[in-house]
Amino acid sequence: MARTVGSNGPKTMEAIRKAGLKLIHEHGYEAMTLRQLAAEVGVQVGSLYNHIDTKQDLLYDLIKTHMEDLFAELAKVESKSADLGPVERLKAFIFFHVTYHILRKREVFIGASELRSLDPNHYEDIVGLRRQYEKRLMAILEDGRAQGVFQITDIAVAAYGILAMLTGVCNWFRPSGRLSREDVAQVYSDMVMRGLVPDAQLSATCTLR
Repeated sequence: MARTVGSNGPKTMEAIRKAGLKLIHEHGYEAMTLRQLAAEVGVQVGSLYNHIDTKQDLLYDLIKTHMEDLFAELAKVESKSADLGPVERLKAFIFFHVTYHILRKREVFIGASELRSLDPNHYEDIVGLRRQYEKRLMAILEDGRAQGVFQITDIAVAAYGILAMLTGVCNWFRPSGRLSREDVAQVYSDMVMRGLVPDAQLSATCTLR
């Protein structure tokens, strides 16, 4: 993705990303036009090409940026919980995943619904990043099973199931609702733990708070 040189380049590119997220979320990738995008940003259509090469490149940039931000924030969580046991690391992962995805509902929606719109090379790149993220959760589950803390028959199936449940929060959570992001993360954590940790051990573990 090409960008112009100069102080306005990064600001304009950020405005394009913001407008692209909004329009793709509202209309879908195929229906969104570069003319709509230019109007939303407040520039001429031709000016867009100083910042993006194609609409496809914009979609790829949006999804990849989302994944890169996800990994950057996860790294902070992992650094803080590195010395903890698998139960507390899993709780930290759940808390992070739920709260992060609630705050980025547009990015999550586009990353899931428009993955099919990426060209083959971009698709494989993003799927590779998603697999890396899944493996971070699998590593926690593997560690817990090895220590006899988690009862898991199939690590991959458990990880996919947990991620599907956690990400589903984007479909229903409303900031004006009766529960905060933290409250919801706690509920999800309790459900996951009850499915993985034997009752005798579960009663001895602490909550997220």
